[in-house]
Amino acid sequence: MDIQEYIAKKHDNDTHWFIEEVNKISNQQRIQKIVDIKEYLAGNHRILNKQSEMWNGKTYEPKKIVLQYAKTTLNFSTSYLLQHPVTLIGGDNIVNEYKRVYKRGKYNKIDFDIMNDVAKYGNAYEYTYLDSKKNIKSKLIDPADSYPVLNDEGNMIAFIEFYIVDGISYYTVYYPERVDKWNDEGGQIQLVNSFNSLSGLPIVYRNENEVDSFFGRSELEDIITILDNMESLLSKSVEAFDKYVTGIPVVTGQQLKGDGLPKDIIGGGIVLDDGATFDFKSNKFDKSAFDTLFKTLKQALLDVSHTPAVSINSQDVSNLSEVSIKLLFSLADIKAGLNEKNIREGMEDRFEKIRQLLSYKDIIITDDEFDTLSIVFQYSRPINEVDIIENLSKLRDMGAISIESALSHSPYTNDIKVEMEKIRNEGSTINTE
Repeated sequence: MDIQEYIAKKHDNDTHWFIEEVNKISNQQRIQKIVDIKEYLAGNHRILNKQSEMWNGKTYEPKKIVLQYAKTTLNFSTSYLLQHPVTLIGGDNIVNEYKRVYKRGKYNKIDFDIMNDVAKYGNAYEYTYLDSKKNIKSKLIDPADSYPVLNDEGNMIAFIEFYIVDGISYYTVYYPERVDKWNDEGGQIQLVNSFNSLSGLPIVYRNENEVDSFFGRSELEDIITILDNMESLLSKSVEAFDKYVTGIPVVTGQQLKGDGLPKDIIGGGIVLDDGATFDFKSNKFDKSAFDTLFKTLKQALLDVSHTPAVSINSQDVSNLSEVSIKLLFSLADIKAGLNEKNIREGMEDRFEKIRQLLSYKDIIITDDEFDTLSIVFQYSRPINEVDIIENLSKLRDMGAISIESALSHSPYTNDIKVEMEKIRNEGSTINTE
């Protein structure tokens, strides 16, 4: 079923079908979940909704401690995979063309923002196009403004971008062959502009979701209940010092009348009769129980989010070997592998669209060239550079590895081809001299 059949079947060929599509209950529920996630990441946590109460005859405002561990874990997930820009590999011609596109389109930043949206909201959407100077660019569409249109087979056949500014509704409808812009400025819906779509529909990025094959699932959903309990435990514990642990003065026996000892001698005091006692009574705070509960919740947070404890100062380390570092970051490597699989699928779709847009600039990429194109991710795992350099040096001395392979494993090499060219030029210069 294509988009025209969908409009005829679902919306009776209504010209303004996209308005009804946006207002579907399923779409509104999905968008509301994204908005709730944005509110949570902005600091509006459940603990802040805790109501005031009466204590000792007065209104007491309970403690509300907010822990922004969610941002830390989500930022770690994104940075671990894409803190280092991806490396394009393949034939010289196609790699040079795509590197030029990546540099002019600032795709390294776009890749990072895409992974950030996928981690936070489960989905990211990218539309590639040619700008006025015929440079290939990409526009990221806010997941909260995104309404993919799916047919009965679960394939995307159109895409709607909807948002409201100053009370005016704006609709951008992406068809496979064109893009229409609508708004209701003046009180009536109207077509503002229409463009040819050279790259087709937007690219969809998504992470794993066991109950939906198209829409991803936010990583925050796995850890939000743990964070709520951590905030509740910490807030209640701090509150206990105010309400229950603070001592209550108790006098046993007769207290003598008077103002007590002179304040100018020892600062104040009370005078008791013979045999009377005075002390403070308070509830005991079980520190060990608090430590156990909080550490258990925090460890659960780290395990579920695949975040190494050492990365957020929850574990002391020193003098680690390369193997030990890999073991510490094994969960992070597993998570990064899953994220790489998900984002790679969208990037390969982007490569197809860039190839198509390059053809409009009379730059033809053959099938054989395109088949060589691939990407390499460099995880942000700490490395023992001394061990790596020593091992590479030994292999090179043995003749068991080429210079190019040694450069590909070197922690100081960002671009293998550029470095190889510099080595060649350096060698020819030395020979000439």
